[in-house]
Amino acid sequence: MTERAAAQHERLLAVAREAGVPVSPITDRAADGLSETVTPQGIVAVCALVDRPQETILKPGAKLVVVLVDVADPGNAGTVIRVADAAGADAVVLAGDSVDPHNGKCVRAAAGSLFHPAITRIRDVDAALKACSAAGLRTFGAHGYADTELDQVTFDEPTAWVFGNEAHGLPQAVLETVDRAVKIPMYGRAESLNLATAAAICVYTNAMASRAATT
Repeated sequence: MTERAAAQHERLLAVAREAGVPVSPITDRAADGLSETVTPQGIVAVCALVDRPQETILKPGAKLVVVLVDVADPGNAGTVIRVADAAGADAVVLAGDSVDPHNGKCVRAAAGSLFHPAITRIRDVDAALKACSAAGLRTFGAHGYADTELDQVTFDEPTAWVFGNEAHGLPQAVLETVDRAVKIPMYGRAESLNLATAAAICVYTNAMASRAATT
């Protein structure tokens, strides 16, 4: 922590020391070198990785899971993790060639939510979908050309939402594997929605419907 940051965040410094976390003073130049941002805050931490083995989180009892398949942009991935957290999702699965959730931009886009829902990485997409099904989750694939629209779906079972790459969407093999492909109805003239917006609509629609059904 830089001298300036220590003065601005005295409570954080105190909490760290109370928790037994070693805190070392660094120069502004060192903070610049250690940070990926243009204007670093002057605080740098060494943390354990947050992702967990799939078998510890994809098990019966999960109600809502978000699966990202080959999502390349760390800002999008972090934003979807934040959406999943806000909607009360149990877990986020980064499948295939999806970006590392520990990527600096992904961490910043998640705005703290990286530490709330369980996070797991599964390289094999088919294995990820099978793990969701084995956990009793119905799988919905977000697809702009699906026959079923979001407002036609009932959310009376545990669900895993599957979202694809920003440019290419979900591979055909995935669309053939999920229980149902679902599209967001478009009422205006926009051709499509970006990944994070689409995920927010689908996941929140699911979460609100499920909550309403249990209250």
